[in-house]
Amino acid sequence: MTRLIVAAGGGGDAVAAAMIHAALYGDEDQAVILTYAWDRLLIDPVPGPRGPENFTGLLALTPAVWAVPAEARPIAPAGSTLPRLAAELPHTLALIDPRHGVEGVTRQLEKLVDHLSPESIDLLDVGGDILARGDEPTLKSPLADAVTLAACCQVNAPVRLLVAGPGLDGELPLDELRGMRGPLIHTLTARDVEPISSVLEWHPSEATGMLAATARGVRGTCEMRDAGLPVPLTDEGPTVHEVDLDETLTRNQLARAILTTATLDEVEAHSREICGYSEIDYERNKAAWLKEQPPAQLGPEAVLSQLDQFEAEAHSRRVTHTTFRRITEALNLNGSLREDLRQLLINSRPKQYDAPLWRITATTE
Repeated sequence: MTRLIVAAGGGGDAVAAAMIHAALYGDEDQAVILTYAWDRLLIDPVPGPRGPENFTGLLALTPAVWAVPAEARPIAPAGSTLPRLAAELPHTLALIDPRHGVEGVTRQLEKLVDHLSPESIDLLDVGGDILARGDEPTLKSPLADAVTLAACCQVNAPVRLLVAGPGLDGELPLDELRGMRGPLIHTLTARDVEPISSVLEWHPSEATGMLAATARGVRGTCEMRDAGLPVPLTDEGPTVHEVDLDETLTRNQLARAILTTATLDEVEAHSREICGYSEIDYERNKAAWLKEQPPAQLGPEAVLSQLDQFEAEAHSRRVTHTTFRRITEALNLNGSLREDLRQLLINSRPKQYDAPLWRITATTE
C-alpha cells in the first residue's frame, strides 16, 4: 500500500509529511513524498528551485518524475537537503520540477498517480500560506504553494488538502486563518515527532521546527527569518486541519492565474502582477548581495557576546524562542555557518536548547 503526499512548499513540508504520515497512517505502509528541491539560500546559494538537471544519481519513477535517493548529489554550486532526508526517512522522495509551470507539474502528478495507484493523496502545507489570496501584506513565499495547489486541483484523482501548524510560517496571522482552516483531524504530540527527531537536529526548516516544538509542548513567541517575524507558539500550533481544496483554489488568486502556465517564468510574472513580487527575485537580489560579503568567521567569544546582545533585545520584545536561522542572520553570519553556530550554542549553553528551537533568556544561564 502506497500513499502519496505532495509537500506544498518544499523541504520543510517534506519533513512534516513524514511526521504526519506516521501520525495519521501509522507504519503499515510507506509514502512517496513529492517535494521541491528548494532549500533557500541557507543551504543552496543558487536562487529558486532545483530541477533534475541539478542532480546526479536520481532514479526514474516515471519518464517525468525522478526519485532522490540517499546516493544522489546536487551538482555544484547547487545545494540540497533531499539526499540526506532520503537517507534518514523511510519514504521515497520524488522531485517536483516546476520548470514547465503548472502544466508540467500537473503532468508529473498524473503520471505518478497512474504509476502508484496510491491509497490516498494529501497536499500538505505547514503554516497555511496556501490559503492566502495573494495580496496580503504579510505574505512572503506564495509561489511554490500556488503551483502545487493549481496542479493538484487539475489531477483526475481525489486530493485532500491538509494544513498543519496554522500561522507557524509567519505568513498569515492566526486570527485570519481560523475562519479558513477547516475541521481538526489531529493534534500532534511529542510521540508523533519521534520519527523525525534526528532530522530536526540539522534540517533548517523554521515552520516545521516550530510545528515539532509546539507538539513537544513549547509555548511562547518565536522570532524567525532574517526579518525577525514574531510567531505565537500556542495550543493551536500542533493541530492538523483538513481544508476544502476547491474553496482554497477559488480564494488563491495566484493559483488560479497560473493554471495553464507552461514555464516557471510565466509563474513568476503572474506572481509579480498579483502579489507585487516574485520570491525568486528576492533570492536573486540577496544571493548577489551575499557574494559581495567578506568570508565569514565564527569566533566563539565574539559570537557569544553578540548573542547576549541579541537575546537582551529579543527579551525586551517579549520573545521567548528563536530559530537558528534567525540567530545566524541576526549575527550577520553566512548561512553556511548555521550548523557550526548551532553546535557552538548548544555546547556552550545546553539549558537553552528547546529542541529544535533556542530559548531566549534575560541573562545567560
